Parts: sequence; structure tokens; C-alpha cells
Amino acid sequence: MASKFTVSACATIALFVASGSTLAGGYIAPTTESPLIPPVAVPVPASDWAGAYLGGSIGYAFGSDDTVGYDFLEAGELVGSVSDVAQVDVKGVNAGLHAGYRWQRNSWVFGPELWVEAGSIDATDSFSFDDDGETITGTVESSVNYIVGLQMKTGYVVNPETLVYGTAGLVYGDFDYTTAGPDGSSTQGYDANGYSVGLGVERKLNARTSVFAEWQYRNFGKTDVSFPDGADSLVTRATPEHHNIKLGVNFAF
Repeated sequence: MASKFTVSACATIALFVASGSTLAGGYIAPTTESPLIPPVAVPVPASDWAGAYLGGSIGYAFGSDDTVGYDFLEAGELVGSVSDVAQVDVKGVNAGLHAGYRWQRNSWVFGPELWVEAGSIDATDSFSFDDDGETITGTVESSVNYIVGLQMKTGYVVNPETLVYGTAGLVYGDFDYTTAGPDGSSTQGYDANGYSVGLGVERKLNARTSVFAEWQYRNFGKTDVSFPDGADSLVTRATPEHHNIKLGVNFAF
């Protein structure tokens, strides 16, 4: 009887000690590893570039290639010519205004733009050549009065606030050509049509205001400019092509 009591007591003590150890460490919940869920990429919507806008710009023209030569005509007949007597590679500061409209399809933006530009774009050079033993000296000047252009702009929104674009369009230019020699000077105005191409980048400052930088090449072809002197005339061929880099601002509405 004593031995049964002793065994029962020992069992009770062992159970109490085991229970105490469990309570001392606290309850430990079973753990399970959750599966690794890859992050989902959320596309960033493009900003709204659609609608009408107005703007202005400041630019600098350069990179012309206008080599001066003359044809001498008497009663409409060519009697002589000289070439490569001067260079009037127009360059200078200009300012412009423009207005346009844009449509947007997802990240693609496109639309027309009408612009006008004027400034101090000109060049002057001196010349000297021999005419039947007589040395003829003088100066020649080419200047851009104003340019009007209509272009299509097509761009892509590379991030919500930045648009990169290209341009292609038609241009009309009004120019002056002046030749001065021993007998005085003569200025002839002329106009020419051509084309333009360009590249640019535009950055939004807020919902309605953006700034841009743009390069553009303008080509007006070749135009014969005549300086009449009675039945005779002096003819030169003008090529006022040039590049233009400009910085500007747009206001959407």
C-alpha cells in the first residue's frame, strides 16, 4: 500500500513540474511560413498633355552656308560671272510666338503648331574681284526679317512630366539682300518657301505651365536676287538656310 502511494505521489509531482515549466515559458503558437508574393508593378499614368496652348521662345540662329557669287547680265544676256567672292552665313538672336493644339493617345502626343519668329539674324561680308582689269570692291549683306512656320509635332511621354518630340513642317521667310559697291548700294527684298525639321524636349512645371528646349533646321532653297541697273542687272543666288536652337515656355488652357 505504501509503495502504491509513493508511485502515485511521484507521478503527481512529475506532472506538476512539467506543467510549471510550460507555464514559465508561455504559450508558443505554431508557426507556418507564408508563400512569398512578388510585388505587382503598377503602371504610372501619363500626364494630360492634350488641349490648346500658347507660348513664347528666345533662340539663336547659326550654321548657315550662303556663298556669294554674281552673274552680270546686259539686256538679259549673261556676259560674265564670279563665284565665291563672299560669305553671308546668317546668324543671331531671335524671339518667337506660337500657338498649337495637341491630342493624346496613351503616351503618344501629336498636333499642329503655328509659329512666327523675328530678330537680328543677318550677316555682312566684303568682296573683291577683277572685272576686265578693274578691281571691284564692296560689301554684301543678307538678313532675315521674319519667318512663319506651320509644323506637326509628334512626341512620347517618357515619364509623367516629360515629353520628347520631333517636328516637321513648312516655312515661309521674308528676307533682304543688300549689295554695296563703288556706285552706291541697292537692297532687294525677297521671300522664299521651304521646310523645317526638328527635335525637342518639354517638361511640365505644373498642370498648365511647361518649359521646352528645341533644335530646328530650316531650308528655304535657292532664290535668284536681281539688282537691276537700267537694261543691265547683277544677279546673285541666296540660300538662307540655317539652324536654330530655342528655349521657351508653354501655357495650356
